[in-house]
Amino acid sequence: MSTVPTGRAPAAPPSAAPAPLHHPGLALAAIVGCQLMIGIDTSIVTIALPDIGSAVGLSTGGLAWVFNAYMIAFGGLLLLGGRAGDIFGRRRVFVGGVALFTVASLLGGFAPNGPLLIAARALQGLAAAFGAPSAMALIAALFTGPARVRALSIFSAVSGGGAALGMILGGVLTEAASWRWVFFVNVPVGVALVLLAPRVLAETPRRPGRFDLPGALTSTVGMAALVYVFIRAGTDGWGDGRVLAAALVAVAALGAFVLCERRAAQPIVPLRMFAHRVRTGAYLTMFLLVGGMFGGYFYLTGFLQDGLGYGPLRTGAAFLPIVGVQFAAVRTVPRVLPRLGARTLIAAGASLLAIAFLWLTALPGDGGYAAWMLGPFLLMGLGVGIATLPLNATVLGTVAQEEAGAASGIAQAMMWSGGAVGAAVMVTVQSGGGGTGGVFALAAAFEVAALVAAAVTIGRR
Repeated sequence: MSTVPTGRAPAAPPSAAPAPLHHPGLALAAIVGCQLMIGIDTSIVTIALPDIGSAVGLSTGGLAWVFNAYMIAFGGLLLLGGRAGDIFGRRRVFVGGVALFTVASLLGGFAPNGPLLIAARALQGLAAAFGAPSAMALIAALFTGPARVRALSIFSAVSGGGAALGMILGGVLTEAASWRWVFFVNVPVGVALVLLAPRVLAETPRRPGRFDLPGALTSTVGMAALVYVFIRAGTDGWGDGRVLAAALVAVAALGAFVLCERRAAQPIVPLRMFAHRVRTGAYLTMFLLVGGMFGGYFYLTGFLQDGLGYGPLRTGAAFLPIVGVQFAAVRTVPRVLPRLGARTLIAAGASLLAIAFLWLTALPGDGGYAAWMLGPFLLMGLGVGIATLPLNATVLGTVAQEEAGAASGIAQAMMWSGGAVGAAVMVTVQSGGGGTGGVFALAAAFEVAALVAAAVTIGRR
């Protein structure tokens, strides 16, 4: 690909040449392996939740925090994780994040009760927050030209498909072994990555600096409070005192976060990152696109198990069409991106996702899979497959290499925070009596908003 779509904004400043790679295939395997492990863990426990609740004595509300503890820690600390890669070197932070993630997975698998399990999930999210931005930034630092496009293509495939793959793997492990294996499965993978990465990944230059701890703290508190608002409102209503208090905390913390970033000498989120119209549009589109997708996936998992009576294995297998179509689509996108441009592909992907969720609004309570769900699932896989790479390419194509860590950290934060907020909003709608139609209509609205954001901000070429 000769150029990356950047709209009317100026091209990114020139960056230093990537470090030489002696084993590019193995280097990409290490990077993608980390991203796949992290993406799978956003959803792998979802199918195992009924078994987890019975085993460790968690209520329905407590089970929601098995999912949300991971997403909140992940989304809230991603910005700090991106900054850490700039300061200490991205390979070093990448390996450290994977190692901590492996330990947290082991603790989760052995957790004897609900509170310790939720704590292990939060530790997994913290570790993922340091591994994920370094993974994306390493692609920008170590690959160039057509090799970068191919690497981003594979990276985008596993980023978008990780959640669906998590559903499949979670079903297989829960039914064939135990819910504990949705955690234990990460251990051999993590150990292999920790051993492989230092041998095949070149270290990036370190940029001396300081951590913006106030920014990290206020962003994490703000996101945690925001997600809590939607979860709590779904069960207790918007007039509940704790909902209102959490809403005030969210507004205050996120407002303080913006002030911290304006005043910090070395902020974790340089506000100039949002001065670029195209890049800001890509961030917003990521947030909305993933918010609708994750919210829809979260509800679909419950519907298949509770509404249709599927077991874990059958529920996981139901998501196979999404993964298959997505990986097929991703192989085509690098060839058509230079000709069609990012906006066209992103808009097409968001449109397909919106159509899929609108289709599901007519899903009856006893609707069969083949008649009512297979078609939307195929559209979801195609939509995610053609939209993810152009979004990642747009973000990395609008920054110099030395700012790739911050840019990718923000991109990952927007993506996973969108997932956390989207899932929480869907829970609110479901608990408030919105039913199947209301949940999927809201997911479709997220995708329509993503379509509008991309159309307005990202240039045609």
